[in-house]
Amino acid sequence: MFDPKATKRNNRLDTRIMKFSGAGGPWLTLYSANLPRQFAATKHHFLDHWNEWMNDAPEAPAIRYFDQVLTVADIDLRSQGLAGWLSDSGIKAGDRVAVILQNVPEFTVAVLAAWKLGAVPVPCNPMYRPAELADLFIDFRPVAIVCDVRQVEEINAAVTSAGLNPAVITTDVRNGARVDQRVAPAGIASGSIGENWRASAAGKIIRPPRHGGELALILYTSGTTGRPKGVMIQHDALCFNAELSAIWMRLHSDSRMLGLAPYFHITGFVLHMAVSIVARCAVGLTYRFHPEVILAFQRDFEATTTVAAITAFNALSSLPDISIADFGHMDVAFSGGAPIAPALRNTLQQRLGLNLIPVYGMTETCAPTHMGLPGCEVPTDPETGALSVGVPISSTEMKIVDAKGNPLPPGQAGEVWVRGPQVTAGYWKRPLETAEVMAPEGWLRTGDVGTMDAAGWLYIVDRQKDMINAAGFKVWPRQVEDVLLEHSAVHEAAVVGEPDAYRGETVVAYVAVRAGAIVQAADLEAHCREKLAAYKVPRRFTILDEIPKTVTGKIRRVAVRTTPAAPSE
Repeated sequence: MFDPKATKRNNRLDTRIMKFSGAGGPWLTLYSANLPRQFAATKHHFLDHWNEWMNDAPEAPAIRYFDQVLTVADIDLRSQGLAGWLSDSGIKAGDRVAVILQNVPEFTVAVLAAWKLGAVPVPCNPMYRPAELADLFIDFRPVAIVCDVRQVEEINAAVTSAGLNPAVITTDVRNGARVDQRVAPAGIASGSIGENWRASAAGKIIRPPRHGGELALILYTSGTTGRPKGVMIQHDALCFNAELSAIWMRLHSDSRMLGLAPYFHITGFVLHMAVSIVARCAVGLTYRFHPEVILAFQRDFEATTTVAAITAFNALSSLPDISIADFGHMDVAFSGGAPIAPALRNTLQQRLGLNLIPVYGMTETCAPTHMGLPGCEVPTDPETGALSVGVPISSTEMKIVDAKGNPLPPGQAGEVWVRGPQVTAGYWKRPLETAEVMAPEGWLRTGDVGTMDAAGWLYIVDRQKDMINAAGFKVWPRQVEDVLLEHSAVHEAAVVGEPDAYRGETVVAYVAVRAGAIVQAADLEAHCREKLAAYKVPRRFTILDEIPKTVTGKIRRVAVRTTPAAPSE
């Protein structure tokens, strides 16, 4: 049931009604009385959310980082210090500040500092190599960079290659916390952003007027179909999705968010960092995802909610000493990044006691456009067996269209288009690419193939680019992967198409087996033949130690093909 605390005045969550053009659909009849049909954000610049929390409750816990608890005032003081240093270094409104950090308190510090100057934070994956960072730097031209002290050599190589000379400020992973050595390298003395600049920063920051159309951040897509593109997200969009997500996620000031998703990804940025600020609740961070470290932290932190890719929950469920009691305090958990396989959902219910609520969105929509309804059973597509990824959230529209953009009736597969206040302003300096994804009247072409049922639930079939054409028949990898995951020995699965002289493409499967399990290719083929049409059955099976994935848990299909097979026993 929806928690009324989420709309108390002390959380500043006001569900004032807004008339968003045309927002409506059959899904609205599914909304409970506590979910607004239409929604208008109460703030138009996200810094206003932070400043209000700071003014009202400066001693409230904002971040738990291993054994360290940082209050709102602690974070604000550090951000003031960094903002002062950046200002002294010449950073001004509109400049881009690269934030190249894992899930550490200084990520939030750096973002707030940039906003206080009217600058634009640009989160970058700290696992990128210098050549990858240089490509990004050339595109958005950072004037300042915030990074871990261990990355300085690589950062210097990247900026040199890019022909830039930005100001570089470093921090250390520990910063006074007793960091679990399984995730953090040793050998560097503790330090903290802002320690050296607090005294000089006070009163020196001149902040230009704020407005909702201002860029809140630039976030680069993974670039799986080419060079990464910088998605421009405005403060209006960030406020809208963070406020609305906090309501749909039933967050309040007593909630405790477990930060599983990386902050440099849209999921972590919006559904961990931003929503925790809006709801005024503490978020727990553990530097990066490590199943054993997360489990130890959760047993002490007792988080009440989280959001993560399904692969993260799968990794946690595979720990031998995990139990339902470890997540006993978790009221609700959400999964995004990829649809949930029915067999895996059942496994997670048994192992973790979690009934995951789906979340669907993308970087170009500032994360959520769809969520499962609180307290409502997520339906299954009767034809494919796939679980729905949710219904459109408030003031958000969806339609399924054919190749010409014509709407399709319920049950027919086509491209998913979405429209709402959270949609991107476009790609940074990429007008042609922006025009390719933006359809007339504000619709965004997602590139996902899906179906919608009569009630408005969305089912994702697959990405258009991942479809396999086997002898003229369409094969969607996710359907085959879902079938493979039903086999008791299979832990993870990835299905790809490979060139074939006779069939054009042929279906190939890569699987990682569960610890202690033994399975042969013939067993997997027989399993698939029982549940799939013959043309969908993989022609080859390769056993891997682990399926290559992105940092957010999505399958890296290109990398799968070059991953060495696991050694035979």
